[in-house]
Amino acid sequence: MFRGSAPAKIDDKGRLKIPTDFRRLLEERWGPDLFVTSVEGDSALLYPLPVWEEIEQRLALMPSTDRTKMRFLERVNYFGQQVRLDVQGRILIPQILRESASVSGDVVVSGQLNHLVVWNHERFVSRLQEQPFTDEDFRALSTQGI
Repeated sequence: MFRGSAPAKIDDKGRLKIPTDFRRLLEERWGPDLFVTSVEGDSALLYPLPVWEEIEQRLALMPSTDRTKMRFLERVNYFGQQVRLDVQGRILIPQILRESASVSGDVVVSGQLNHLVVWNHERFVSRLQEQPFTDEDFRALSTQGI
């Protein structure tokens, strides 16, 4: 599972070097292929390809006319691209997504159990301040035994 976070940089060509600990787990457990996407355009979601394919299988079971499914697929495919780690452990973040999420230069790569999220560092810190963890959040987790 991906846990914790690590600072990283996106170079002038739009390449992100996956932090070492995340890269090691990714390659050992899932291999070098990823699907890079976003739903809201505010961050980049990095799914190991086998994890993304599981999501696609569940989506395929939904009716093709389901509007939520259509909106979701419109967004993830607009921002998305299948990529492969190069020999230096880098991936290309699609230009549309780099611009939308303002991810260039210093970023934060955060583990989300089965995928990674890449945030503009300043945007992420603002998000943490604007969306504090509440007592209601604690209660919701406690109903799940956490």
